[in-house]
Parts: sequence; structure tokens; C-alpha cells
Amino acid sequence: MLALVASAGCRGIAEPAPATASAPLPASAPWRADLGDGRYRNPVLHADYSDPDAIRVGARFYMTASSFNNAPGLPLLESPDLVNWTLAGHALPRLVPAAAFDRPQYGKGVWAPCLRWHDGRFWIFYPDPDQGVYVTTAERFAGPWTAPRLLLAGRGIIDPTPLWDDDGNAYLLHAWAKSRAGINNVLTLRRMDAGATRMLDDAGQVIIDGTRYPGYHTVEGPKFYKANGYYYVFAPAGGVEMGWQAVFRSRSIAGPYEARRVMDQGDTPVNGPHQGAWVDAPDGKDWFLHFQDKGAYGRVVHLQPMRWQDGWPVIGAPGRTPGVGEPVATYAKPVQGFGPAAPATSDTFAGPQLGPQWQWAANPAPGWYSLTDDPGHLRLFTQVVPEADGYVRAAGAILTQKTPASRFAVDTRVRLHGAVDGDRAGLIVNAMQYAWVGLRRSGGRTALVHTVCGPFGPRCREESTVVLADAPDTVYLRMAMNENAFVGFSYSLDGRTFKPAGDAFPVTRGTWVGAQVGLFSLGARARTQASYLEADYFNVSAPSVGPY
Repeated sequence: MLALVASAGCRGIAEPAPATASAPLPASAPWRADLGDGRYRNPVLHADYSDPDAIRVGARFYMTASSFNNAPGLPLLESPDLVNWTLAGHALPRLVPAAAFDRPQYGKGVWAPCLRWHDGRFWIFYPDPDQGVYVTTAERFAGPWTAPRLLLAGRGIIDPTPLWDDDGNAYLLHAWAKSRAGINNVLTLRRMDAGATRMLDDAGQVIIDGTRYPGYHTVEGPKFYKANGYYYVFAPAGGVEMGWQAVFRSRSIAGPYEARRVMDQGDTPVNGPHQGAWVDAPDGKDWFLHFQDKGAYGRVVHLQPMRWQDGWPVIGAPGRTPGVGEPVATYAKPVQGFGPAAPATSDTFAGPQLGPQWQWAANPAPGWYSLTDDPGHLRLFTQVVPEADGYVRAAGAILTQKTPASRFAVDTRVRLHGAVDGDRAGLIVNAMQYAWVGLRRSGGRTALVHTVCGPFGPRCREESTVVLADAPDTVYLRMAMNENAFVGFSYSLDGRTFKPAGDAFPVTRGTWVGAQVGLFSLGARARTQASYLEADYFNVSAPSVGPY
């Protein structure tokens, strides 16, 4: 094990906040990483926590991830053992600049963040590829977090990672997005003040140029550490779906840097295993969290053991090439003694606020929903969004959460109140090729409809099929997703007997994210009285055995 610079963020000296209590994971949970016998299985989070970064402070582990256009953003996850994670909330209540995100900006917003513990505070550095690098801090991980401050302005500046050196100097290393800056595959080092309030140079210095390393392309997503006299840059290369994890090291912060591939897919089914965080456990052993792109399921999070060989990390199990690891499917838990846990999914809407699993497609506006008008129920008030006519995805008032497993089911009971012609509301799987089932008002009648939107692309085209021409205002809706991201819907009028609602549909990924499941209520014209979709519950569970 290497002795790390504490301010680099891998190690803390005190626990600033008590552990967050969580209820035991129910037997019906759609994904359970803890095998219950001292081992875990990968992924430890079968949900779209893209570009994860994590640290340990005292005996507890903390993680954040990309959130793109969803609000709130910057998820805050905690764990006692790197396997069983709970979602404590979000660091970013609303995206900034606020006016830019009042409507969906798919693929924009919060890209790969960096989480650190320094000077008695938590820090998150995150990029907006169209604005630059923001900083937010908190004394307690659960918040409150400071309003984000723009530290480094500039289009295409992404993937920031700070390092507070032991000589008092502070630095920021970052990558570039070619779509905005016209360049990529290089990492630029800049000096900043110790309080991360301003930059101390204008242009910085390229310290890692991917073109100088044979076979390397798309070097990005760096994480910066200092250990045992070396500066280490952990960075993925080779692209999201087929790349590998590289590590660069140098005795001097300015380089030159040696490079080594330390983990790739090898003989495993885990494509593109890279981009994440080096974390040490209380016993001194090292671990690496990273993502795998699983298409419609998003970028799921894996945990790998990490060992050292000649001053280089080797991540995962020994691979076919000496010094290069490959992902493990199961392994002994880093810390024993803690039971299964996972981020919340199901919701009975019994509390005064939405559960932390819920996000909107844009910054929410007052009046989008209520949990207090009819306690124990969620009301989504009908939003008139002209651009969403024939394309639900254009609406910001879509309330969704991440898909929690490769196979899962969702059940809900909804009621449409005060609907006028043009209103439609229901259960949706939101992606670039999406589907929904719900109630639609037309010609003074309410119908149950199944709608799909394809083909895959920035703007698909909706096609609706009437499932039940004269439907009651209250229906039970069910959705099930299988291993290949085919989604099937069904409905019931009594909550006992369910009938299919349309054919199974191949849902795709979103824009840099996985598909998301949730509820919506939209209208085509203004109205003089309140109308809304009311949901009694939103139950997410493992599906029964067999085809569905």
C-alpha cells in the first residue's frame, strides 16, 4: 500500500458526519450486490451512476456521479463497505445557469465530477461542457452544499480533478470535449489558489498527450493523486464502450509521464471497464470503482480489488497480459459486517418531499407536483408544453428515476382528474427511443393508450395504439423490463387481473444516460381548473420468473 497525500482525497482523518441509517433491503429488491456470505457481485450499483468518483473519510465511503440534465443533480451516495450504497440526496438542487435548464437539455449539464475531502470539508468539482468548471463544498456530506461557483470558464473544459500538493500549491487537471473545444485526448494542468476560488494561470500546460502513447486515443476522465513520491493520473482511454483503464505516473507534476494499461476487458463480458476512483479501505487495502456502459441500463458501477506491482496498480483479477487486470464477477467484501442496502426505488409518497431517487428532466417549476394536497398520494399537475405534442420527451416535467437492474418491474395505480381534450398522462420509460402507457383524453372520452417513439435518434416519432377505447379515470399500470431492455406494459381495472397493453418494445439509452422510468402529465391547451395525474404508489421490484 502506498502512503497517500491526505488532501488528494483518498484518505481522511476524521468522520465528519454520522453514518446514515437505512432500512434492510427487501427480498423483492431488483438488484442485490451483497451475496450475504461475505462476498459481493458486480456491478455493486446496477444503475446509471455514470463517471463515479469516491473517497473514504474515516470509516465511511462517499460517492458522486454525473447527472447531465437531470435535476436535482450530483447524487450523494454513502456506504460502510463500498458494496452497499444508499442515496442521501443531491448536492445540486437546480442546474445553473438556471434559465438554460428550464427545459430539457439532454446530454448537457453536469458531466464527470470529482469528489474530494480537504481542509475539513467535502468538495465537488464538476464540469458543464458549455460553461466550464464549477465548485461546490459542504461541511457535511448530506449538505447543505454551497451554491456552485464558476472556477474556470470555457467551452469544452471537462473532467476536472484537483490536487492539493504537500508543498502548499494547488492544481486543477482537466480533459477536453472535442464537440465543444475541437480537441481531445490531452490533459491540461493549471494552477489554482488553495481555496479553489480562482485560477492562477491563463492557459495551463498539457502534461499528458494521448498521441504520444502508442495505441492510445480518447484519454479523458482523469483522477489525480500523489503517493510515495509519484504523481499518479488514473485516466480511461480507448472510448466509453471499448476502452481500458490507464495510469500515468511521474516524479514531477509537470511530467514527463510514463503510461501503463492496468485493466481491460480481458476474457470477461465487462466491456470498456474504466473511469472511476481509487479508494483505500480502513485496513489499508486498495480498491477501484469504475463504470461499464450497458446501453439502455446506463453506466453501471463495478468494484475491483487493486494491488501494487513495481509501483504500478493492477486492478481486478490477473489478466492474460502480465500487469494488466480484468474485472472480477464476485469477490470478498472490503469491509465485513454490514447488511445489504441499495438506493431507494419504490415510493409510497407518504412523506412531505419526493424521495431522493426522483429527478426531473429540467429544473422544476413551482406547481409541478404536490404531496400535501392529498397526503399519501403524488399529484402531477398537467403541464401544457406545446413542443411535447407528439414528443413527450420535450417536456421538463417528467418525473423519473434510474433503471435499478437488468430485469425489474414497476407497478402503480393512477387516476386522471379534470382532464380536457389533449391531456395524456401515465407511466413512461424515457430514452431516445421510448415508450409509455397511460390515459389520453380526446373527443370528450378517456382512452387507455400504448405509445412508442422510434426510431432511435435525437427526436423519434410517436405512434399510439388504443388499448381500451372507454377507460375509467383510474387504472393500474405495470411495466416490466427484461435482460435485453425490451419493455412490456400491462394494465388492470381491479388490481388483480392484468392484460397486455401493446407489444414489447426495445428501449434504448438516453443521451449519455440510461433509460429512466417514471410518470408524467401533459396537456395540449390551457384550462380554467386544476387537472392532474394522481399516483397512489410506485413499486419497483424483481419480476417473477418466466417471460413477461
